[in-house]
Amino acid sequence: MGGGEIVLIILVFLLLFGAKAIPDIAKTLGKAMREFQKATNEIKREINESGGGLGDDIRDIKSTIQNVKADINEGIKNHTGDLSSDIENIKTDISEGVKAHTSDVESSIQDMKADITGTAEDMANSVADEPKIDPVEIK
Repeated sequence: MGGGEIVLIILVFLLLFGAKAIPDIAKTLGKAMREFQKATNEIKREINESGGGLGDDIRDIKSTIQNVKADINEGIKNHTGDLSSDIENIKTDISEGVKAHTSDVESSIQDMKADITGTAEDMANSVADEPKIDPVEIK
């Protein structure tokens, strides 16, 4: 509510009840509010008294849930730790296998290079040993 609306409501009260009746109405509203507050507090107190054991039960349930949660988290950590270890072992095995095969391939490549180089040298030597033909003699 804005300030103008409050002023309008006060003017309507003044017109309907008059200036003398407004304090009596305010007292009556104040008493009614206090009685309502007392009743509300009494209801809250009764609920708290009758439900006192309920709070203990709720705390016990909450504690049990937290313990179960901790157990589940511990189990997950254990299993993921085992899995991580297994994965690391597999990675190591794969790396070693790749290195072994790579060294075999590199060895084969070196052997091929040596064979090709040897063959090329033999061919070059055989060409150098052949008699040279003079192009003029062919006529």
